[in-house]
Amino acid sequence: MLPDRLVLTFHGLGRPAGAIDPAEAPYWVDTSVLHEAVDAARRDPRIEITFDDGYASDFHIACPVLAQAGLSATFFVLAGRLGQQGSLSKSDLAEMAAMGMRIGNHGHDHVNWTKCADDTLRRELYDARAVIEDAAGCAVDTLSVPFGAFDARVLRTAFAAGYRRVHTSSGGLAHRGARLVPRNTVRSDLDVGRMIADLTGWQSRARSAVRDPIRRWRYGVNTWAADRAP
Repeated sequence: MLPDRLVLTFHGLGRPAGAIDPAEAPYWVDTSVLHEAVDAARRDPRIEITFDDGYASDFHIACPVLAQAGLSATFFVLAGRLGQQGSLSKSDLAEMAAMGMRIGNHGHDHVNWTKCADDTLRRELYDARAVIEDAAGCAVDTLSVPFGAFDARVLRTAFAAGYRRVHTSSGGLAHRGARLVPRNTVRSDLDVGRMIADLTGWQSRARSAVRDPIRRWRYGVNTWAADRAP
């Protein structure tokens, strides 16, 4: 079966609450972009929406838009930023989970996992998850990779830690049963409508069908899951 899951990744919505690194600026998009993606997801169940970094706009902007549309999304949170200015609070996270939003781990300090020591990687995957679970009041078994940087060691450690899915920013479409989930980053310099149209075409499905087995071979890790849950 050809892959057909189109997973979009948002970061910040609207205007940042404070000063940000210039490199992060393209990842802040107007709220209208989210509305366009949500409208597309309502029409096409193959489209999924995720958020990285745990900005406060997840709670104050994204959740109301999603709830009004009758949709949910997965929010990958940085444990080390909870409660900081411009980021989600622990009470925000608990309320999001109570609304039916899915909560995932994005690590603790937003570092490159391929370059960190084993004890740091354990903190990012294990300790950060414990903090997020305690705040959200729910189990966390999905993971999002900072900077899209991962290797065989990261994947082996993640799956050994019990994560069902590892989300990346590799682009393309995902299989329903894949444990390694490629996503497509929404940026202010891209047209999300055109992105969705391109990615849902047969050419994209064919490219992704070829690319996924190559990724499994490259990392030497079983990235296929028996279950078909998102």
